[in-house]
Amino acid sequence: MENRTFFKEFYISGFLNSTKDNESYFVAILLTYLFGIVGNLVIITVIYMDTQLHTPMYYFLFNLSFVDICYTTVTLPKLMDILLTGNNTISLKQCFTQLFFFIFTGGTEIFLLSTMAYDRYVAICFPLQYQVIMNKRKCILIFLVIWVSGWGNGTFLTGFASILSFCKSNKLEQFFCDIKPLEKLSCEDSGFYIVVYVETFLFGLCPFLLIVISYIKIIISILHINSTEGRKKAFSTCTSHLAVLFIFYGTILWLYMRPPLEHLEDVDQVFSILYTAVTPMLNPLIYSLRNKEVKNAIKRYIMVKHL
Repeated sequence: MENRTFFKEFYISGFLNSTKDNESYFVAILLTYLFGIVGNLVIITVIYMDTQLHTPMYYFLFNLSFVDICYTTVTLPKLMDILLTGNNTISLKQCFTQLFFFIFTGGTEIFLLSTMAYDRYVAICFPLQYQVIMNKRKCILIFLVIWVSGWGNGTFLTGFASILSFCKSNKLEQFFCDIKPLEKLSCEDSGFYIVVYVETFLFGLCPFLLIVISYIKIIISILHINSTEGRKKAFSTCTSHLAVLFIFYGTILWLYMRPPLEHLEDVDQVFSILYTAVTPMLNPLIYSLRNKEVKNAIKRYIMVKHL
């Protein structure tokens, strides 16, 4: 890679087009990051401490909160440093390290969210068989497959990107090292964009379709609930879940499945913020903090601390 690469570092141009707004961007991103970190840490702590929450559903939420912390930490601290200091350079080694962990944690989150949708489908549509279908052994196997798949996907794409040579420019039109901006800087027409499209189809669109199918079946099951209050509560939960999922998957599919278009870098960066910062911040609120059992567990934890 050293001999073939003309540039030894990249310049990250994201959010630096208007330097007068950098402080405002910094504050907004810092608050988003801190809110997400604190919210997810609360969920992790409560689920770990409260044995009543040691069930498959909350194991999924525990993993989701952990992934969200890692996912935002991969990209946002570097962005905040750029906004605060103006130092927007990043070495090749740092770039590919960030790329690996971004794909690793992002892929893990995608697999986790799709599996959580299936878990909710089983819990609502087959409540009597739920403990048998989602037993402890199967959950451990699912988590193992999810994390190994995320790691394997990150290794594959980062390895593929690392063999490219970059000579067109060393200016990354993004606020972190990402696949598509790197491909645009490649010297040769490597066909790497085809790999990106295939990866997005297999690891983006297919999991999203699984989620949609799961929620369609959940909604059909909800329609058979006799209680009006029960239907309202179930629909409220489903719609909030789906809203966050559509933001997360919609932005990913927009960015990675559309053909390359010029002069859309600013739009791409806004969309990137949605799935790298906003949805990880919303996940603890939507999936956990609105949950009655989690709120009761937090109250019990606070009461114990005050005794």
